[in-house]
Order: sequence, then C-alpha cells, then structure tokens
Amino acid sequence: IPNMEGRLGGTVIRVPTPTVSMIDFVFKANNKTSVEAVNKIMVQASKTNLKGIMGICELPLVSCDFNHNPHSCVFDTTQTQLVGEDLVRILAWYDNEWGFSMRMLDTAAAMGKLG
Repeated sequence: IPNMEGRLGGTVIRVPTPTVSMIDFVFKANNKTSVEAVNKIMVQASKTNLKGIMGICELPLVSCDFNHNPHSCVFDTTQTQLVGEDLVRILAWYDNEWGFSMRMLDTAAAMGKLG
C-alpha cells in the first residue's frame, strides 16, 4: 500500500497446524488510542460491516481452536498491544482452507442472486 509507506508493517506466521495461521499486524494510528479503543472498534466491525466475515476471540486460545472456523479471520482481543500512544499491534487467526471455502460459498450465493 504505497500511501501507507513507513506507517505500517506486518507479518503472517504459519503455526504448527496444517490449516490454521495467524496474522500479526502493526500500524501507526492517526490519533492517540488505547488497547480498549482498538478492541472496541474491531468488535463493532465484527457486528456490522464485517459480520460473518470477522469473528472475535476474547479468550486465550491456541491455533487448533480455530480449525474449521468459518470466519475469514478471528480477531484476538487478548493480543492487542500498544506502544506509546499510537503504535498498535493486532493479531488475528484464520483457517486457511475453511475460511476461504466459506467466502467462495458466499460468492456463489451472490452470483446466484444475479440470475
């Protein structure tokens, strides 16, 4: 994302299960923020524009707990970190194959509605 150069960074870490991965994403917020504020925004998104796409996890789970989870990602509120007032680190889990399959079903259903 060229216009975000120098403002964000991230990595994806393959965890020791055949299908579940985790994304570790770091970004610089435009304004001062808090762990609570970031988590609140993500929870709200999971209930509105990302409903059914992004799940929320508020428990200290491990990779195998997300096997066959239908969401494209599950935001882990227990892992949100803040450095200073605006450098944020978030984490989300996803089942590589299962989540993708669910989005393909969503796409097929949407195409079916087109006639």
